[in-house]
Amino acid sequence: MRRLARLLYIVFTALRFGLDEVALGGFRQRWVRMLVRVVTVGRRLEAPRGARLRMALERLGPIFVKFGQVLSTRRDLLPLDVADELALLQDRVPPFPAAQSAAMVAAALGRPLDEIFARFDAEPVASASIAQVHFAQLRSDGREVAVKVLRPAMLSVIEDDLTLLHTLARWVERLSADGKRLKPREVVAEFDTYLHDELDLVREAANATQLRRNMQDLHLVMVPEMIWELCTPTVIVMERMNGVPISQSQRLRDAGVDFKKLARDGVTIFFTQVFRDGFFHADMHPGNIQVSIEPATFGRYVALDFGIIGTLTESDKEYLAQNFIAFFRRDYKRVAELHVESGWVPPNTRVDALESAIRAVCEPQFERPLKDISLGAVLMRLFQTSRRFNVEIQPQLVLLQKTLLNIEGLGRELDPDLDLWTTAKPFLERWMNEQIGWRGLLDRLKREAPRYAHLLPDLPRLAHEVLRRRAAGDGVQIHPAMLALLAEQRRTNRLLQALLYGSIGFIAGVVIVRLWLQT
Repeated sequence: MRRLARLLYIVFTALRFGLDEVALGGFRQRWVRMLVRVVTVGRRLEAPRGARLRMALERLGPIFVKFGQVLSTRRDLLPLDVADELALLQDRVPPFPAAQSAAMVAAALGRPLDEIFARFDAEPVASASIAQVHFAQLRSDGREVAVKVLRPAMLSVIEDDLTLLHTLARWVERLSADGKRLKPREVVAEFDTYLHDELDLVREAANATQLRRNMQDLHLVMVPEMIWELCTPTVIVMERMNGVPISQSQRLRDAGVDFKKLARDGVTIFFTQVFRDGFFHADMHPGNIQVSIEPATFGRYVALDFGIIGTLTESDKEYLAQNFIAFFRRDYKRVAELHVESGWVPPNTRVDALESAIRAVCEPQFERPLKDISLGAVLMRLFQTSRRFNVEIQPQLVLLQKTLLNIEGLGRELDPDLDLWTTAKPFLERWMNEQIGWRGLLDRLKREAPRYAHLLPDLPRLAHEVLRRRAAGDGVQIHPAMLALLAEQRRTNRLLQALLYGSIGFIAGVVIVRLWLQT
């Protein structure tokens, strides 16, 4: 009954704000459209559809606000006006009582608060839909820390609303003409994963620790250190960071912060995380970014909230690198071929048609001054164009595109003349040379050398066994490990042959040059 009442409230709210026009306009069933018309007789809607959707999600509560935030990242599926409006959603949630928060921290850490903290501020400094944060001071060494604690009974509330969202997604997919294209069940499943990840604060602490280690030598951004002995799935304790929110631009100007350098540093940080590490902060809105004005760390970024982290595999990074090379060379056919080779489009897709569509998006950008080109806008247009060809957008790259839009927007606010391409291009070219050139080959050989040393002694015996069984035709299935080893042997042979031929060519070139100089 509780779920039924909640479902009725959701339907009532959706109709009140006219969401039937946003989400149900493509319904094929006549009886559904007729029922909606009868229920909404006399309704007057004045606000744009995106604003109405945002207000409805805010009315439905924190879980739906969080869903709207995640949905705003799927610009490949949503109209631009709706996605832009959902991006304005903020967690404006009243804090839960201080006594309850203190009791939850003590229970999670297994000790009374006064044994752990010399001071624990009852008033939270931040309160969001999932958790809230208190400042405190450790009794052991006097360090200033921040304590993040999950809201009480979050799991049961989330599970109830997620069950309803999954039900609504099935209805939309079954009844709406756009159901298959919008993939509502996949979107809700993606949100389900994000939300459960955020409910495990140990995962967030681990993300922060990895990001801190990656960024340690860059000296452009600070990430709080986790106090691991005081981290649990519901409570984490971290180093307190002192910074000015990046949205308080006048305060930063008064402190003497160089905004042009700040914008360039932001681009450098982002591309370093993406292309060097394949591990990037994917929730870089202004609420999660501060700037230090302390003398020792003046002008450095301060990153907060690590619940959403994007990752890229080596194949993802290689695919992006090849795309960038093709874009810089205006080789749109190669871009289209990469989409087909990666399996992102159906194999029967006409490469020339996809090439033409990509050219129409990208070519106008090269005729404009570099400072007027928006890389985020180019990606947006590519995603929209890709719908015609049934391109399957990869979730990790959508998260990357959403973060790139955040970075580009933030950079242009700090420096309206920011040239994202000029700032990023030297970094990308250096990275691509390291990955695709001889240096990349040697680095991969070094990385894989211990593995090759372990595999090579077993390869002759395993290869002989495979060939013997196949020649005998005994029908015995080959163990996957043997097939994997054979595939690894073929890759190793190709690498070694490339290295051998390259060395021979280099030596031959040196000999020819020396002989020519002697003559």
